[in-house]
Amino acid sequence: MTNPRHARDTERGRYYSDPAGGPDLISVTNVLGTAVNKSFALVPWGAGLVADHVIADPIGTARRARSDRAALRKQLVALPSGNAEKASNLGTRVHKRAEQLVLGTPYPADPEVEPYAQQLARFFRLWRVDVDRDVEATETTVFHRKYGYAGTGDLWLWLPTGRFRRRQLWLIDYKTSAKKPVHTVYAEQPMQLAALRHAPVALLADDTDIEAPRVHRTALLNLRPRSHRLIEVPSGRPVFRAFLGAVRTARYVHGAPAASAYPTILPPWAPGSTDRKAA
Repeated sequence: MTNPRHARDTERGRYYSDPAGGPDLISVTNVLGTAVNKSFALVPWGAGLVADHVIADPIGTARRARSDRAALRKQLVALPSGNAEKASNLGTRVHKRAEQLVLGTPYPADPEVEPYAQQLARFFRLWRVDVDRDVEATETTVFHRKYGYAGTGDLWLWLPTGRFRRRQLWLIDYKTSAKKPVHTVYAEQPMQLAALRHAPVALLADDTDIEAPRVHRTALLNLRPRSHRLIEVPSGRPVFRAFLGAVRTARYVHGAPAASAYPTILPPWAPGSTDRKAA
């Protein structure tokens, strides 16, 4: 995840402040992280990390279990969150490198990131992308004040994909992973692109509002250290309506009272309660 201007992390997740002075706008990724269940993928992934760690050193794991079971348990429990944080950090650096590649500005040496940048450069070469001619926008924040959300898109790119090779504007989201198959697509990803596609306002560097570019098609660009794949995903009205349902769910969850605010109901005969017997 990148760190766009006007975005800030809160105890309820990421929100955007509106430079026009309106209410804060919930981020697209915050909506999906709050309202879409990802445990079907995350639980097996986390279990696999722990299993791989134990299999890699069964003797050492057994020895630690005998000498300090509590410390071993703490280490194993922390593996999924630690690896998720590492992957998120790598994704942020790859996004930053991609932005610098598009803009043609210097980027400090980062051997872990460079294989992904090479795949992005290869994608540009295969599609014969001329950055000055074909890139409409990169790392641009969009707002939908009516529905109260905001997000930052990775790349708006013109490609010759229409009939008779007519140019069409694609909204492309980079997805990085060291181990996931290059064809991986998750159910919430089309919702993310639909949210960005249907936001009517884009924000310029000086905080001026402009009409967001009219997008024809949307895709994920899965970047891997040795391969890449452009995968078109739907982002029409049905997907957008699903996202708006997630916005309502996320706002309810973020506004729900703390558990201590709910009253405890005791039976009439419990100490301190009033026995309301019928007369």
